[in-house]
Amino acid sequence: MIEAARTPGQPLLTPGPAAPWPIRWLGRAVDWSVIGIGATMAIMVFTNVVMHLFSKDLAWVTEFGELLLVWVTFLGGAAAAQRGQHMAIGEFVDKLSADRRRIADAAIGLVCLGVLIMLSWYGWQLVNVNWGNELTVLGWPMAIQYMGMAVGSSAMAIFMAFDLLQIIRAVPREVRYPGAH
Repeated sequence: MIEAARTPGQPLLTPGPAAPWPIRWLGRAVDWSVIGIGATMAIMVFTNVVMHLFSKDLAWVTEFGELLLVWVTFLGGAAAAQRGQHMAIGEFVDKLSADRRRIADAAIGLVCLGVLIMLSWYGWQLVNVNWGNELTVLGWPMAIQYMGMAVGSSAMAIFMAFDLLQIIRAVPREVRYPGAH
């Protein structure tokens, strides 16, 4: 779908769903982090491509780019989770009555939350055991790269837990995520 250009006065970021201020704040922090990391990656890669024209290379760009890619992947997943925009196959649950749909949504939400809690748990364990290992070129602790998974999964778990609470309170999906398709 092609969206119209942003008009003056229109917010730069698509608003997230209605939520308490800590969840809205986390959502904005995730959104701006994704934008900042994406811009940094684009500038780094462009600079390195231009330098290749002069037979020069920044060795650290590849390793730093990989680190940023992990971060932007998991934070991008969190940005999608806060807006209910992860891919879903809804043919089965769309045919259910409202009450059964709510039960199915809650069951799916519980499974997703369980997976995210496991990813967060193991992600933070990976962070803790990798402070002594260093990235080859940058010399930074490898834990910083693994932290992207832990932080992103933890943020997704928070957004999923809030969504699950909304489902239990019988808030319909159209109200929870007014902009989702």
